[in-house]
Amino acid sequence: MRNRPIPGSSGLVRAMSLFGDPLLHAPCETVTDFSPALSRLIEDMFATMYAAQGVGLAANQVGIPLRVFVYDCPDDEDVRHLGHIVNPRLVEADGVTVRGAEGCLSLPGLEAGTERFDHVVVEGVTADGKPARVEGTGFFARCLQHEYDHLEGMVYTDRLRGWRRARALRAARRAGEAPPDRPSTADGR
Repeated sequence: MRNRPIPGSSGLVRAMSLFGDPLLHAPCETVTDFSPALSRLIEDMFATMYAAQGVGLAANQVGIPLRVFVYDCPDDEDVRHLGHIVNPRLVEADGVTVRGAEGCLSLPGLEAGTERFDHVVVEGVTADGKPARVEGTGFFARCLQHEYDHLEGMVYTDRLRGWRRARALRAARRAGEAPPDRPSTADGR
């Protein structure tokens, strides 16, 4: 066992931005300041993600519009993937497209069948500026795409079409977490 602190163990749980918050629907800014404040943000994000019992969390979900996300997520073989990525770029998304149940900490208690690629590669840097490359398959690939979408100003409901979209937005409105439906484009944005 390694002698490293558990991610989030020194972090503070932050308030979660809920669906409809303008920060969730706008692209995030590139991180340029790699000071200790970035490491504190990442610790807080882990603490918040664990408190909400999630597997991933983007910075805009805690009110910070920066291109950062954290994850602690298994893949389909139950291999645990734990880490963070700053200024990520989705460099590969391929394989079969799988529709699976997807939820979001910003829409608590709701989920919908959402199509995602079964394999992705994300590149970026760590909190100390070192290059990072994360490859995911299965459920972990879904997580990486979901968090990357958050940084692009998208929520998973933006990827839904037809009755799935209408049902998810109706449920979000009933829960008091959704603005009126906004049109989506053909590419899901």
